[in-house]
Amino acid sequence: MTKLKPVLAIVLAGLLASCAESPTGRRQVLLFSDGEMSQMGGTAFEEMKKKMTINRDGATNKYVSCIADAITASLPAEWRGSWEVVVFEEKSANAFALPGKKIGVHTGIFQVAKNADQLATVIGHEVGHVLAHHSAERMSVQSVAGTGSQLIGVLLGEGAGKETVMGLLGLGTQYGLVLPYGRAQESEADIVGLDLMAKSGFNPQASVALWQNMSAVSGGQPPEFMSTHPSHTSRIKDLQKQMVTATPLYEKAKANGIRPACKR
Repeated sequence: MTKLKPVLAIVLAGLLASCAESPTGRRQVLLFSDGEMSQMGGTAFEEMKKKMTINRDGATNKYVSCIADAITASLPAEWRGSWEVVVFEEKSANAFALPGKKIGVHTGIFQVAKNADQLATVIGHEVGHVLAHHSAERMSVQSVAGTGSQLIGVLLGEGAGKETVMGLLGLGTQYGLVLPYGRAQESEADIVGLDLMAKSGFNPQASVALWQNMSAVSGGQPPEFMSTHPSHTSRIKDLQKQMVTATPLYEKAKANGIRPACKR
């Protein structure tokens, strides 16, 4: 036990040194650098492009890229630049963003995101996860729990280690499934994403319509206390509260002539 004390002290010191604050002021433990996360995100994205069918329709890709480009152009300086955007032929109504400036959109999302403003809600939310370092946070928690100690060694590896990395980045082992973050992280991404889309010239009110659409197609959603996601009702209420901040951002963007003309 005596021998363990110095080790525990070192671990505790490392955790304290790695404490960070999310965009909404929530405390986080981040044990992985931006460079490490970008490498893992890039590797995961390349894996998905190999194993999933990429949509090649010109109009669809132009539409999605128009929205993604508008949102990423409004990011803080360190996050701007060229984000790679890929549309995947996948029936699930999902999208995702990864460290390393990667955005993936499943064609199934068009079933619920009926226009550019609604799709901007989805993409803004996913980019919000990246800005808030949610995948790094999830990996850090797993590392502290002792289940992720070999993650760095499998950054570019194969086998079970790679699947662990994919899962912690939010991607299912079959890649058609995008795994949910925790409820706090999902709610945080909603807030960050709403402000992002508004600053980019997309109507934040569309976020409410999007989640109403999601609710309509999701059927019997489990009670909120049994789910890692906020319930659709809670999500809509929180988004409506955030309109106090998002609406002025949208009005300012319009006054400055920012209104992306993204059409499918």
